[in-house]
Amino acid sequence: MISRRNIRVKVMQTLYAVEAQDQFAKPGEAVRILQKHFDQSRQLFVYLIYFLTELARYAETDSMLRSSKHLPTDLDKNVNTKLAGNEVLWKILEHDSYKKALSIDKPQLLKNTELIKKLYQELTETEEYKRYIAAEGRDKKEEREIMEFIFCDFLLPNELFEAYIEDLFTNWDDDAEMMNKLLIAYLNKPQSVNFQEMLSNEKWEFAKGLVQAVMEKKTATMALIKPKLKNWDPERIAALDMILMEMGVCEFLFFETIPPKVTINEYIDLAKDYSTQLSGQFVNGILDNIHKDLVRENKMHKVDFKASQG
Repeated sequence: MISRRNIRVKVMQTLYAVEAQDQFAKPGEAVRILQKHFDQSRQLFVYLIYFLTELARYAETDSMLRSSKHLPTDLDKNVNTKLAGNEVLWKILEHDSYKKALSIDKPQLLKNTELIKKLYQELTETEEYKRYIAAEGRDKKEEREIMEFIFCDFLLPNELFEAYIEDLFTNWDDDAEMMNKLLIAYLNKPQSVNFQEMLSNEKWEFAKGLVQAVMEKKTATMALIKPKLKNWDPERIAALDMILMEMGVCEFLFFETIPPKVTINEYIDLAKDYSTQLSGQFVNGILDNIHKDLVRENKMHKVDFKASQG
C-alpha cells in the first residue's frame, strides 16, 4: 500500500535524523527510527478513516440530540439519518482488521467532538449531501460516492480540518497525497485492506536494506561521489542533497530490480521537493555522471550489499 516514493522519503528522513545526532547511532537505531516513520503513516491512515466514520455517524447523534430537546420542532423529530447507515461505512466498522487497528492505535483518544459536530453541520448544507439523503433506497455506487465526496471534496479542502490534522500528525505534509490515494482505494474495497500489513515484506526489506546500505557502504559511495563534486566543498553541500546522492548510488550498486533511470528520476524529484531550489539539477548531474562512469567501466553489476560484504 505504501509507495516506493514514500519509502524513499522515510529512508531519507531516517538517515537525516541519524546524521543530526551528536553521537554515533547505536546498532539497530536507524531501523527503529525507520519503523517509527511507517508506524506514523499507519496511524495517520487509521485516524483519517476513524474521523470519516465518526463524521458520518454523527447523523445519528444529531438526531438524538435534536429529538431530546425540551420543545423539539417537527424538523428536530425527523432528522434524516441515512448517512449513519451508509453501507460502506458499516463495511468499515465491521471489518476485523479495522477493529484491531482501533485497539492498537486508539484514534478515539484523539477524537474532537466539537470539530466533528461543526463539520457535520457544514456537510448537511452541501448540495451533494442533500441529493444523497433525498434519494430513496440505497444504491451501492451512491453509497461509495458520498463517502468519497466527504473525504476528498469536503474534508481535504477544509482549512479547519487540514490545520487540525497537521497539528496531530507531523507526517501529514509528506503523506497527504499517498493518504488520498489509499483512502479512495479503501472506500472501494474496505475489507480488502490489512492494517497490520500496510507495508509488504518486500517493501520493508527494500526500505531497511537501503538505510543499512547507505550507512554501511558510505566509504564506497563517497569514493564515487566526491570526484564528481569538482569545485564543490562536500562540507558545504546541503545535507539532504548528499543523503539523496548516497541513496541513489546505493540503488545503482546494490538493488538489482530497480532500473538506474528510475533511480535518477526519483531522486531528482525528491531533491526538488525537499531540498533547495537548485538541488534537482545538482543531484541529477552527479548521479547521471556516476551512472555513465559505472556503465563505461563495466561496473554496473548490481549485487545485494549484504552479499558484497564477503
